[in-house]
Amino acid sequence: MEADNEAKKQPNNPLHGVTLEKILTVLRNHYSWKDLNKKVELNCFFSHPSIKSSLTFLRKNEWARKKVEKLYLELIDSMPPANKDDGRAEFT
Repeated sequence: MEADNEAKKQPNNPLHGVTLEKILTVLRNHYSWKDLNKKVELNCFFSHPSIKSSLTFLRKNEWARKKVEKLYLELIDSMPPANKDDGRAEFT
């Protein structure tokens, strides 16, 4: 019931309930580190890239996190819908 209330508080936030780790994992599964760095030039995607080091950097730098979130939303929007209920592809 509490999760329903949370969803109602942010009905227009497509990132609500999506963790930064999930965002990075989806992006990394879709792009190579090299391609990620081309799309969003960040040292954490270029020099010894890993999910853990990227999470550390992105949690400390809101400007960089916003760029990564934007790329994630663009990727989600470009994917065909997985089902008719939510209109978005489901990533696992």
